[in-house]
Amino acid sequence: AALNPWDVMLCVSGTAIACENALVVAIICYSPTLRSPMFVLVGSLATADLLAGLGLILNFVFQYVIHSETVSLLTVGFLVASFAASVSSLLAITVDRYLSLYNALTYYSERTVLCIHTMLVGAWGVSLCLGLLPVLGWNCLHDRAACSIVRPLTKSNVTLLSASFFLIFLIMLHLYIEICKIVCRHAHQIALQQHFLTASHYVATKKGVSTLAIILGTFGASWLPFAIYCVVGDPDYPSVYTYATLLPATYNSMINPIIYAYRNQEIQRSMWVLFCGCFQAKVSFRSRSPSDV
Repeated sequence: AALNPWDVMLCVSGTAIACENALVVAIICYSPTLRSPMFVLVGSLATADLLAGLGLILNFVFQYVIHSETVSLLTVGFLVASFAASVSSLLAITVDRYLSLYNALTYYSERTVLCIHTMLVGAWGVSLCLGLLPVLGWNCLHDRAACSIVRPLTKSNVTLLSASFFLIFLIMLHLYIEICKIVCRHAHQIALQQHFLTASHYVATKKGVSTLAIILGTFGASWLPFAIYCVVGDPDYPSVYTYATLLPATYNSMINPIIYAYRNQEIQRSMWVLFCGCFQAKVSFRSRSPSDV
């Protein structure tokens, strides 16, 4: 069959996603110092995005090499589980950042580690279940009328996935609003102690709030069009609409390493060690907490 340009772009996107996130996973696994809950969450996000990138590549290969309904179900289920784990990991990172500010005094405790691990187990468990639904029979291979815009997923299946995304997005929106309130309250307390708000504190506060807006805005801009189209779209519509909304959603997994990994100075230092074999002492790094955005 002739190559679909949209499928080629999804494959290219998957390749870029896999390469970016494979580097993050390698850095975190290579560096024994990156074992705090924050980096465990970043590693979970990178692993999920890495699997999503590999899933896009495999889906392209099997679509044009092996024409099998069973393989189609497996690749679609793999992609659903991977992207669900990616979105769930983003939620876990947001919760971690909120806890690091709200419970700053008790954040570095065993209770926090247990909470983080529990969130990850729950996130990956739910994602795996969502990915298994098409394989276990929730598909439209034998009922074309039940198909959604993403074949072989059923309309009820994509509705469930979209509803889950909207819920996660609203929770993240609420948590980031609370984080902004805490940041502004801290700035106000500093201003009261020093009798005025210095320019550096104002700039830092403004930068932090702006960064949070960019993070949430990027996440929403990537996934909202596809989630909305999954609800209102019809399988009889031209497939270009599905591709046009799905492709930006994959870009979120391409942007995640830049936002959550490569900006972190501990990971930057580990990259120096990994690629150069030595660390240049003249380059100064400051350890960052999860609340640093």
